Amino acid sequence: MVDIARPASVKRQKQIRRGIYAAVALVVIVLITVGVSQLKPAAPGVERTTVWIDTVKRGDMVRQVRGSGTLVPEDIRWVNTTTQGRVERIVLRPGARVTPETVILELTNPELRQQVNDAQLAHASAIAAFANRKAELESQLLNQEAAVVTIKSNLSQAKLTLDANEELFKSGLISELQLKQFRGSRDELENRLAAETKRLEITRAGIKSQLAPQEAEIAQRKAAYDLRAKQLDDLKVRAGMTGVLQQVPVEVGQAVGPNINLARVANPTLLKAELRIAETQTKDITIGQSAEVDTRNGVVMGRVSRIDPAATNGTVGVDITLEGELPPGARPDLSVDGTIRLEKLDNVIHVGRPAFGQEDSTVTLFKLMPNGEAHRTTVKLGRSSVNTIEIKEGLQPGDQVILSDMSQYDQFDRVRISG
Repeated sequence: MVDIARPASVKRQKQIRRGIYAAVALVVIVLITVGVSQLKPAAPGVERTTVWIDTVKRGDMVRQVRGSGTLVPEDIRWVNTTTQGRVERIVLRPGARVTPETVILELTNPELRQQVNDAQLAHASAIAAFANRKAELESQLLNQEAAVVTIKSNLSQAKLTLDANEELFKSGLISELQLKQFRGSRDELENRLAAETKRLEITRAGIKSQLAPQEAEIAQRKAAYDLRAKQLDDLKVRAGMTGVLQQVPVEVGQAVGPNINLARVANPTLLKAELRIAETQTKDITIGQSAEVDTRNGVVMGRVSRIDPAATNGTVGVDITLEGELPPGARPDLSVDGTIRLEKLDNVIHVGRPAFGQEDSTVTLFKLMPNGEAHRTTVKLGRSSVNTIEIKEGLQPGDQVILSDMSQYDQFDRVRISG
């Protein structure tokens, strides 16, 4: 076989075709690159069941704030003693029902018992001294009264004698000198009677003033004895009220001083709720606002009765006075949740409260579109409640928005909702 040489023109045409193909391919690659660069990034997919979607509404909105806390008795009494002692016996333990005379624990104090005996003897001694002094004064009074009676008797006899002698003088049987002597005896007895009568009045009036020091001594001794006796009786520590014994913070053998709290008693039928509410949510709370307290076994109505003047650890204490009947199981220190009604907003645009969105702030939410996507939208929020918040700008009634935490999609302006 003999090789036949190809013409040069055929090779040239082949090279031209290859150049054209390469140029076309290059143009296609450039066009594809430009087209791809101008395409928007694909929207990430989000399962509908994994997010919380709510519809914007127009209507009335009730503003509320919520907090947790405990039930506490309104009537609480700490029981103490007025003297020192040592715990001899604890009669009752926390949880026991008590009355005002129920003995909770007993103390001992031998020195106090001796002081009571000494005070009792001192009181009895003062009474005896008073009786002796009174007897002396009454004896003096009787003597003075007897003296007055004697003088009165002598005066009567002197008057009779004078009358008889005046008749004798008229008959000339006695001299004038003798008559004057009888008259002098009568006048002397009258003067003595006046003096002794005055002395009797002074003696009678002076008995009360002379007995006053002894009476004061008796009163002083009795007060001292009563005080010691009460202190001795207080060694039996009583509840002082009807209720339930909550605490006995002492043990047998422990020495305690006066005015030390030995037991706490509370009335379990009169309770209030002490709530702790975030400081940022308390600016609109006022005394008298209605509230609901959930005991987890029923809901009872109440009203705000007190607000702490200062915050503690970012929360403010709010007391709720309960007005309804307590549900079964309600007892002191029970954990509860409370909701306070602040106000009612009429005809406002509102939606469920988003995961991150405080009142009077601006946030971005994903709003659902007809094509199945959700686009990022700037929304201005207004006043808030526990589960809802007012919409001032950015959304209209009927719009659907995602309220869940979408921080993982911060780099995207749109997401695709599937499912």
